[in-house]
Amino acid sequence: MTGADLLVDAFERIPEQVHGVIAWLIWHLSRIEDDHIADVAGRPQVWTSDGWATRWRLPFDAADTGYGHTSEQVAAVNGNAELLLGYFDAVHQMTANFVRTITDRDLDRIVDEQWDPPVTLGVRLVSVAGHNFEQLAQADFVRGLLLRK
Repeated sequence: MTGADLLVDAFERIPEQVHGVIAWLIWHLSRIEDDHIADVAGRPQVWTSDGWATRWRLPFDAADTGYGHTSEQVAAVNGNAELLLGYFDAVHQMTANFVRTITDRDLDRIVDEQWDPPVTLGVRLVSVAGHNFEQLAQADFVRGLLLRK
């Protein structure tokens, strides 16, 4: 198994859990993935380049990923399920297409020098996947609480 195979497997597990959970958490994990993967892939974000920001009409700057949102801002993310899943699926496709192209050597490429030590592509990809799994766990927990009411 190559490093790319491992990353593809990790990212392929995420869609299995996304369908049917909480809107803001899925929007936020999609925005983080879109922001971070587009950056390391050297391409524009799906959010802006494919018109998702316009379709959602959220009261945020187009660069907003949800980091540090207040409860009022979280409540503003109330797009319908079709819109939410459409954006998530588009981001996931962009990510899957990108990680399938990387080599083990690519994983050592420095992608962010603002940290000590600098962040490699491999570390950034694992970080994004880890963030997504954290958000999914939170969404599943909240959904479970709501279903038990």
